[in-house]
Amino acid sequence: MSEESIAPTDAPTDAGRTAAAGPTKASATATVRSRRLPRRLAQLYGGLVLYGVSAAMMVRAGLGLDPWGVFHQGLAERAGLTIGVVTTLAGVLVLLAWIPLRQRPGLGTVSNVLVIGVAMDAALYVLPGAQGLAAQIPVLVAGVVLNGAATGLYIAARFGPGPRDGLMTGLHRVTGRSIRLVRTGIELAVVASGFLLGGTVGVGTVVYALSIGPLAQVFLRVFAVPGAGPEAEPAARAPEGRVVARGPAAGGGPDAGAAAEGAILRQ
Repeated sequence: MSEESIAPTDAPTDAGRTAAAGPTKASATATVRSRRLPRRLAQLYGGLVLYGVSAAMMVRAGLGLDPWGVFHQGLAERAGLTIGVVTTLAGVLVLLAWIPLRQRPGLGTVSNVLVIGVAMDAALYVLPGAQGLAAQIPVLVAGVVLNGAATGLYIAARFGPGPRDGLMTGLHRVTGRSIRLVRTGIELAVVASGFLLGGTVGVGTVVYALSIGPLAQVFLRVFAVPGAGPEAEPAARAPEGRVVARGPAAGGGPDAGAAAEGAILRQ
């Protein structure tokens, strides 16, 4: 008698065991993510609000802003609008540029556009201007550190890239140019335009550029959400056409590093 004839007909095969285990694993993963959702949402919106507050602190310090902040400030002065309103409008325009680039926004992308400008204007309304270096330097340092913490908070929530990072990765994919070249070109253009419009370029601009990457990387680890896998951030995956390394480096703007939680955004 062969082994086949004595084997029980209802014995589970490898394929059957895999099929049975698959849904269970998927269900467990979905359950974990659903339990993490309140924390992720709190991190997303808390981080965006704190980002707006930190940007306002840098404005009040008066020692220089990040590249996009320089542009927003200069444009706000020429247009007679608040810097928060200009930040929001610029975010909307940049987001529209995603359409021909075939980028896909996530909840974090839209929230970035809507929340940061409002939070920034609200903070500017209540924060006094810093007078003298003895006050300006601590306000600048606190603003930059808070900005790094805010960046870590909302990127770790994994709800999608900010509009400016999506513009950068979209241009990278369409033009075939390196991320480093595209990023540098965009930020040189906005800081030069902002400076010509009257935005503040100074030591704070340099401090921000050199420190935001290391700070964000530290806070990304602090605020990492267990169980929030790449599927939670669809806009940061396939559009770039490549696997994204973790750990943002230097950069600037209302969504510094948000597109991919990774150093590729600054390469």
